[in-house]
Amino acid sequence: MAAICAMLIALVWFTANSAQSQQIAGARQQAAAACEAVAARYSRSTSPADSAQNTDLMHAVLDIVLAQAPGIEGGFWASAQAPASAPGRFLAYAFPTYQGSGVKRDVPEAETPLIVSTLRSAAAAHRTVTNVISSGQDAVIAAACPVSNATDVFAWMLNRARPPLGPYGEALVATLAAVLAVILVVATALALALRRWKQDLARVETSLATQRDGARLPLPGEPDLDRIVVALNRYIERTDVLQRQATDLGSKLAQAERFIVLGKLAAQVAHEIRNPAGAMRLKAENALAGDSSRHRDALQTILEQIGRIETQLSSLLALTQPVSVNVKKTDLAAWLTDVVESHRELAQARGITLMPATELVDDRGSAGHIDTAPEFDPEQLRRALDNLLVNALRHAGEGGVVNVHASHECSSDTSHLRIAVSDSGPGVPASQRERIFEPFVTGRPDGSGLGLAVVREVAAAHGGRAWLDDTPKGASFVIEIPWQRSS
Repeated sequence: MAAICAMLIALVWFTANSAQSQQIAGARQQAAAACEAVAARYSRSTSPADSAQNTDLMHAVLDIVLAQAPGIEGGFWASAQAPASAPGRFLAYAFPTYQGSGVKRDVPEAETPLIVSTLRSAAAAHRTVTNVISSGQDAVIAAACPVSNATDVFAWMLNRARPPLGPYGEALVATLAAVLAVILVVATALALALRRWKQDLARVETSLATQRDGARLPLPGEPDLDRIVVALNRYIERTDVLQRQATDLGSKLAQAERFIVLGKLAAQVAHEIRNPAGAMRLKAENALAGDSSRHRDALQTILEQIGRIETQLSSLLALTQPVSVNVKKTDLAAWLTDVVESHRELAQARGITLMPATELVDDRGSAGHIDTAPEFDPEQLRRALDNLLVNALRHAGEGGVVNVHASHECSSDTSHLRIAVSDSGPGVPASQRERIFEPFVTGRPDGSGLGLAVVREVAAAHGGRAWLDDTPKGASFVIEIPWQRSS
């Protein structure tokens, strides 16, 4: 606001000065033109042979010419070299457009020094000369010019430049100054009010930053801000109540989810144990009614079903207990060959081609032995890879192919061991791709949905991850863990 006021003052000052300069220039031009017109008119009315100065003719010329120039007064003057004359004297004077009463015939005394000075300058230069005297917003312009047919006779004119803002200019300027003063006062008051608001807002902000749960904010003492703080305190109270309700609901929801998980887990365990238990019961009943050969077959079947139950219980325990890894440097080629060959017999029994994985490929595409042995827990990672191989052999189908590929993935700041197991089976349905690693999610009626969950837990325990890769055909599961454990 102060800047706007300063700009307005500068604009008024510039406008007034510009208007005054233009008015002075116009008044000077009018005075010079009137002077030359009077001198020319008098010269045409006399002859060079006339030596006497005809004052009546001078008055007539002045009246005729100055009647067309409102506000301009003037006359004739003789210099000191004129015969029978004093050292310069006024010969004639007229002010036809004078607004006062009567005809004005007296040379203005206040402007006489300016007139005489201008006449002497014109006599010395023998050409038209103008001078200006400014007093406040008023300016007096004097013009003098020689008369061609009269020796040492000069015409002179007096003109005035009025205030540029008119007769009420001073009142307008005073009014504008008062308005600007009021604006400055209002701006100062607003600045102080805004400063106080800023300080109060800073206190409210500090109170919000340091607020304890459920604590009310102090009132800053500003009526408008007090209403805002009161509304904030009400919001804080409602938020506190809602948070307590949300906490209670969260506890109830967590309890309900635990019951749901326990119920689902119990149903799954009952299903997984009931089938083997039923098979064992049937075999035991048959063995009791049969001979010794039936006893041997029944015991073999019972042992297989007990092994199946132990496998399911081990998978469940692996999910309920955190995976603990004991990393050590491992010969990856030998370890991978041992894991793959343990599934060779099952693959052959199902007519599935299990591609050998004794050759490793690093990220630069060079085949052969990788110089640095990776660090991982061979037992835990074997569990994960066994689950992927069993899963692939189940889905590849008769005559299918299962590939195992290990690579050393390097970048500027990371180095990973990547193991991919892919099969030529039907692939994972789109509806299950997002949840395939969750417990109990399976695409087989006889599956438990725990194998891939164990794979994910083992990879996470090594600081890596497991995911289902995008392939045009079949399925490809990937385990990626750090090549060396960070210290």
